[in-house]
Amino acid sequence: MTDEPCQCPDCQRFYREHDRLIREFPTLKQQQELNWASIQSFRTLCGKVTDELQKRLVDIDGKVDNSSTNSKGCSITEIEDAINELENINAYLYSIEALMERIFDVKVSEKIESKFREVAGEIAPDPLNIDRLILNRLFHQAPESPDKKN
Repeated sequence: MTDEPCQCPDCQRFYREHDRLIREFPTLKQQQELNWASIQSFRTLCGKVTDELQKRLVDIDGKVDNSSTNSKGCSITEIEDAINELENINAYLYSIEALMERIFDVKVSEKIESKFREVAGEIAPDPLNIDRLILNRLFHQAPESPDKKN
C-alpha cells in the first residue's frame, strides 16, 4: 500500500476543497462556525426537498399506480424511497448537530487561535503562491509524475 495521495479526480477535488477550507477558515472559531453552517444548510435543503417530494406524492397518489411515472419522470416508489432516505439523512444530521453543540463549548485564547492560523498556513498553503506554482510546474514536468501519460 502506498502513502501517496490518490490522484483520481474525486480525490483531487476533495484535496482542493479541504485545503481551501483550511486557508479561508484558519481558526478554531471559524471552523466551528463553518461546520455548524454546513450542517444547518444541509438540513434545510434536505428538509425542503423532502417537503416538496411529499407534496408531489400527495398530488399524484391515487391518480396512478406505483409503477407509473409522474410528469417529472419519477414513480411513486422512487419518490417514497427518496423521502425515506432523506428522512434518514435528516435524522443523522440532527445527531451530528447534537454532537457539534459540544464543540461550541470549547473556547481558546487568541494565542491558540494564532497557532491555528500558523498551522493552517503550513498544511494548506495558498495554491496561487508563486513558489507553489513553480514547484507544481516542475513536478508536472518530471517524467515520474503520476499524472504523466506514457
